[in-house]
Amino acid sequence: MRVSKKSQYGLRAMVYLADPRLKDEVCSLRKISKEEEIPFDFLEKIFSKLEKAGLIKAKKGVQGGYFLARKPKKIKVGEIIRILEGTMAPVFCIAKEKEKRFFCPRRKICLTKNVWQKIQDNLNLTLNSITLADLVKK
Repeated sequence: MRVSKKSQYGLRAMVYLADPRLKDEVCSLRKISKEEEIPFDFLEKIFSKLEKAGLIKAKKGVQGGYFLARKPKKIKVGEIIRILEGTMAPVFCIAKEKEKRFFCPRRKICLTKNVWQKIQDNLNLTLNSITLADLVKK
């Protein structure tokens, strides 16, 4: 299982915004893009999703930019990854999202389904146990 560049970049950008040295400063997309070495156009699309999901807010204008919508200790890594990836299911037959799940004719007799479910459960448990605040602790 691989995590996409979208999630890698999205998490890095969110950690950037959570940095306590910023002291709730509004950060421009250009600054984040440059400092985190993330392509600007790609970061724009990522932030659009994160803003729609309510994790970040935008301030318009000359001194505008982005900031976290909640405290870093209230934003879990799993939430960020799910917003950007959609499903974290290792196989699509166990995906929770209806649009990602497919009907498997072997679902009632599949002997491997439990393995995939355990992997998904443990992945979700781990990702939901880490907050942005945990990642910016020195």
